[in-house]
Amino acid sequence: MASILTLRIHLQDIEPQIWRRLSIPADMTLAGLHSAIQAVMGWEDAHIHMFTIDGTRYGNPEDAAGGREILEEGNVRLAQILSDGMHFLYTYDFGDDWRHEIFVESLDAGGDGPQVPTCLAGENACPPEDSGGPYGYPELVEAVRSPKAADPEYLDWIGEFDPEHFDLELANKRLRA
Repeated sequence: MASILTLRIHLQDIEPQIWRRLSIPADMTLAGLHSAIQAVMGWEDAHIHMFTIDGTRYGNPEDAAGGREILEEGNVRLAQILSDGMHFLYTYDFGDDWRHEIFVESLDAGGDGPQVPTCLAGENACPPEDSGGPYGYPELVEAVRSPKAADPEYLDWIGEFDPEHFDLELANKRLRA
């Protein structure tokens, strides 16, 4: 049986905390983890991203800037670089600068967990794409909570959004897709 990782992913600099718990095969690549994070958080994969693990950057090497190398994420299996208790960073959308801290809660070498990526739990809705990052997101939440005081065009852009809603079934449906 394959090894299974249990990861806890949360967005930094956001209150209340937005987080997901994910069970994922350890033989998956970082590219696969990127896709899984996009699915469980509700992102649309519309921006560049990067993992930073023990000072090494992984992602798409074409996104390298400032002379710092980015290693190809599709060539690295999670079991090669992750261990129980590790913390690492996943950054999505360098404009909004959504930083996800990822904690390896467990590495089950016996593999008695799900053999496919599965979202086990989570809280709060992921911010919409292009919502301003941790600094602009509170303004969006305030507009949703006090619509009479908000710009109607801004509310039209936001659409239906409940910052406190998390749908576990939808997160897993997105993972399966």
